[in-house]
Amino acid sequence: MGIKLDMIGIVVKDMKKALDFYRLLGLDIPAEADGEKHVEVEQGSLRLAFDQQEVIKDVYGAWEEPAGHRIELAFLCDSGAAVDELYRKITETGEGGFREPWDAFWGQRYAIVRDPDGNRISLFA
Repeated sequence: MGIKLDMIGIVVKDMKKALDFYRLLGLDIPAEADGEKHVEVEQGSLRLAFDQQEVIKDVYGAWEEPAGHRIELAFLCDSGAAVDELYRKITETGEGGFREPWDAFWGQRYAIVRDPDGNRISLFA
């Protein structure tokens, strides 16, 4: 039996706000998706899916607002300057910067932001 990671799902409170954030990261998401309850975006051989909380409540049978950090998405940028620019662009919108860009000891330019639902998103080059 073969197995392959095919999709990562993100539960969102406000679809438009979430999609606007991920558009800042460069994801090509059509504007008409803003009103949907479930949205999928192809990322190479992987899909990134967004589901409103009401959808997840139906799927799981219940929904409790999670607490704490559980998973992080990491986006590869073209350069250290691109990390800095994207961090600035995201934090200018009022979304939460978590850690300003720095040169990590492992050799990457790195920054961490929070999406509108509090998920930590790493930016690196």
